[in-house]
Amino acid sequence: MANRSIGLNADLYHYLLTYGLREPEILQQLRIATEEEELSVMRSAPEQGQFMALLLRLMGAKRVLEIGTYTGYATLWMALALPDHGRIISCDVSEQWTTVGQSHWAAAGVADKIDLYLQPALETLQTLLNKGEYETFDFAFIDADKINYPAYFEACLKLLRPGGLIVVDNVLWDGSVIDADNHEESTEAIRAFNQQLRTDTRIELNMLPIADGITLAMKC
Repeated sequence: MANRSIGLNADLYHYLLTYGLREPEILQQLRIATEEEELSVMRSAPEQGQFMALLLRLMGAKRVLEIGTYTGYATLWMALALPDHGRIISCDVSEQWTTVGQSHWAAAGVADKIDLYLQPALETLQTLLNKGEYETFDFAFIDADKINYPAYFEACLKLLRPGGLIVVDNVLWDGSVIDADNHEESTEAIRAFNQQLRTDTRIELNMLPIADGITLAMKC
């Protein structure tokens, strides 16, 4: 047994995907299509998408917030895990990137579960709050511009029911969070956000070394 998380070299990661991943064909197709995009590094890892799908099923989640759609790969993982009456509100600002995913959502038969809002996510979240949708969502996934992580988190926490879960992506930022010489704005923002959540008594906290690091925050 290991008493700490292990690193994954290329061969071990290939083994993980070979024996630990059950990726439906439509998701494989969307993943390949995403590789043709300029910023394909922004796509969620397949093992991360599968993990979030498992969380949704375990929770019996029906309503999901997604902050940052990109090509909709993680969106599709989540939509496939939701019941027929489940809904995802997905927020992005790029018609170009989100268009890549929409045909795959339709081919998978889940397009009617996904409401895509092409405007700044904070505007969509504020609209939901203004409509009185406090504590009506089960799950939120935050994977967008790092500067606004605190604002996204606060809005999602208000919209989440007690016992609901927020998953935050990129919290290890390719290791830059421990690079004392890296003072880029996004790096500093993630460091500050991680420090903030560490002492936030409104949540139960777990940071995991999945993909680029994810934090699970369950609303108390």
